[in-house]
Parts: sequence; C-alpha cells; structure tokens
Amino acid sequence: MWMLLMSVLGMGPRRTASPGPDDDWYQWIEGVARGEQQALSKLYDQSSRVVYGIALRILGDEADAEEVTLDVYNQVWRIARDYSPDRGAPSSWLIMLARSRALDRLRARGRRRGRETTLDSVGEAATGGYGPDDAAYFKLAAEKIRSAMTSLSPEQRQLIEMSFFGGLSHSEMAERLGQPLGTVKTRIRSGMSRLREMMSAGKEVQ
Repeated sequence: MWMLLMSVLGMGPRRTASPGPDDDWYQWIEGVARGEQQALSKLYDQSSRVVYGIALRILGDEADAEEVTLDVYNQVWRIARDYSPDRGAPSSWLIMLARSRALDRLRARGRRRGRETTLDSVGEAATGGYGPDDAAYFKLAAEKIRSAMTSLSPEQRQLIEMSFFGGLSHSEMAERLGQPLGTVKTRIRSGMSRLREMMSAGKEVQ
C-alpha cells in the first residue's frame, strides 16, 4: 500500500497547515549531498523504519531487510547530490530506493516474488518513521485509495495489486498472466490515472 500511496498522491503538497516529514528529510538530504555525516545520521534515525519496513515486506526476511536498509543509506550517501525534488519528495525517493534494492536482492536469491500485502492492510512499516499526525495522514490517504480501487476494472486492480503488493515487474506479470506486455503496461497506466483522478477530484486527503 505504501508504494501505491506514494505513486497515487505523487507526494505533492499536503493539504494541511503543519509541516510534513519530507520538509526535514529534504534538508538532511541536502546536508548529505554536502558530505555532512550528521545529516545522514538524522535522516537514518527518522526514516530507516520506513525503509526497513518496505524491504521486509518484499523480502520476508529480517536479516535481508536489515542489509537492504544499510545498502539504501550507503547509496544515499553516494548519490544524494543527484537528488532533485522534481523526481519526487524525499520519502518517495527513499521508498523507491528501498523497493529497488529489495527486489534486486529478491531476484538474486532466485525468488520470483515477495510477500504480498492486501488492500485491507496498511502495515506499521508504512508509518513507523512518522509522528502520530503524519501516520494518521497517510492512513487516511490509504483508506481513500482502497476505496478508489473499487472503481477500477478487475483487470486493472489485479495488475496494480501484483505490481505494488507482489513486487512483480511488468514482464513478470505478462508472463504469469499470459498477456501481452503492452496490455499490462496500458492497464496499469490507465488504472493509476483513474486513481489519481479520483484522489484529485474533490477527494483529496484533508
């Protein structure tokens, strides 16, 4: 749900007067880009539970998830200067790195898929790195997305669940379902577009 939530919301400006975690995380990433180890330490302290949670969901193994978490922050140290807000908010960027590293490890050990997360469950991993207000915000957003998912066609919903909750690539989904790769990509793209429309058409998270 977390990765889907990030993708649908686009991690755009939150409709709330209070600052979100991304405000601090962005400053710390800038500090890391300048070579400040203290900034990396602060970023790790505040965001590592989120990164670890995503890795654990995909890998289903605590030791592997811990190693992926360390890999992510080593990567952040190396590439922080390349980060740009145009590529997404800090939280979205970190989740993308965590998912990518976890899937790399998953494939390296010969598995085709990670542990699945259902639409009816928003795990503690998604909000573990945030304070109560931010956790409540993301849980409310997740509830709205779950509701919006019911408006999708069965084919769109199935593919989005397989992609975001099963950790499968487009090629893997096409092979598993016996569908053309272009059909898979089109259905996911149209489904995500539909979700974004519903979240922006008077259904924004308040």
